[in-house]
Amino acid sequence: MSTTVLTGQPAGCPSDLDTITRKVEAGDRLTREDGLTLERLGSVNFLGELANLVRERKNGEVAWYNVNVHLNPTNVCAYRCTFCAFRADLKDPKAYRMSDDTIRQRAAEARKRGCTEMHIVGGLHNKMPYEWYRDILVQVREENPRIHLKAYTAVEWDWFSRITGSSTAELLAEFQQAGLGSLPGGGAEIFDPVIRGMICEHKADGASWLRIHEEAHRLGLRSNATMLYGHHEGPEHRIDHLLALRDLQDRTGGFQTFIPLAFHPDNTRMAHMPKPSGLMDLRMMAISRLMLDNFQHVKAYWIMLGIKTAQIALSYGADDLDGTVVHENIYHDAGSDSPQEITIEEIRRLIIEAGREPRERDTLYREVIRDTADPSDWRVAAAC
Repeated sequence: MSTTVLTGQPAGCPSDLDTITRKVEAGDRLTREDGLTLERLGSVNFLGELANLVRERKNGEVAWYNVNVHLNPTNVCAYRCTFCAFRADLKDPKAYRMSDDTIRQRAAEARKRGCTEMHIVGGLHNKMPYEWYRDILVQVREENPRIHLKAYTAVEWDWFSRITGSSTAELLAEFQQAGLGSLPGGGAEIFDPVIRGMICEHKADGASWLRIHEEAHRLGLRSNATMLYGHHEGPEHRIDHLLALRDLQDRTGGFQTFIPLAFHPDNTRMAHMPKPSGLMDLRMMAISRLMLDNFQHVKAYWIMLGIKTAQIALSYGADDLDGTVVHENIYHDAGSDSPQEITIEEIRRLIIEAGREPRERDTLYREVIRDTADPSDWRVAAAC
């Protein structure tokens, strides 16, 4: 492989960064100490150029997107995470629970829009049995048999286990029969128990999150992974979080993509804290790409990053912009100023402006082919 000249490397670059550069160019795995060095010494331009090298080695010039829709069935939640602006108490004026009719209408709407994926997450409603959550999948599938159901975070699966007494592995298998296709990556937050205790004290811990995803992978279900940054955590917590994900991926190979999530403080109990800067967003994108050598994809989730930062992130390690995203409530309640949805034409334009090749995918990263003007007329090519 030819030597890459990293123009963003600081003048008089410390030998530690020289060593890391050589490791990345050679395709060697970075260590925990390397990660901490990148956090401490790497300039945003240096990190971006190094991450872009990895990004293009894995994915070339392609930038993926999908046509998807979100379903947040309820905001009533038994937990009181300090970073969450979405949740509501049962008698809160803003509390809601979707009716069966609304759920079916959303599924039919997704079919007409040509969505290939429905992303289903929400609150942990303390008055609803687990069968209600399972039957949401059944109803969506009845209205829209082709759509892929990416449903329920590990925190929700842990809750289902608590209210039923069944193991999470048993419940995953049962929901799989009802139409579950994969798991989203939410609920990971930060695995460190001290930091986790500060932001989400009572919900499933980091070890449970990792175990549930491993169980899903063993059942043949793929999943995503996330990390919430920009609150109480430090560099060591972020690097350890990434290494825990990397270790699990070594064992199962079941993760599809990693999504770094920027903390949005507005309307939360942590509203006094500043929002992560755009530079921090790009640094986290790049460091994640460098540390997660066994993840094929890293996503710039435009809902959280904002469209402009997400577009730039395509040169800082990201190869996926997520999708059209209709009806997203969780991050908008926390102050996201991005639009509720963007069109296929808009997302393709953003990718082309970034110098990348737009390519539509389904949830499993198979290329989606659309030969007609009918949005509901689509097919998939081979796995990517």
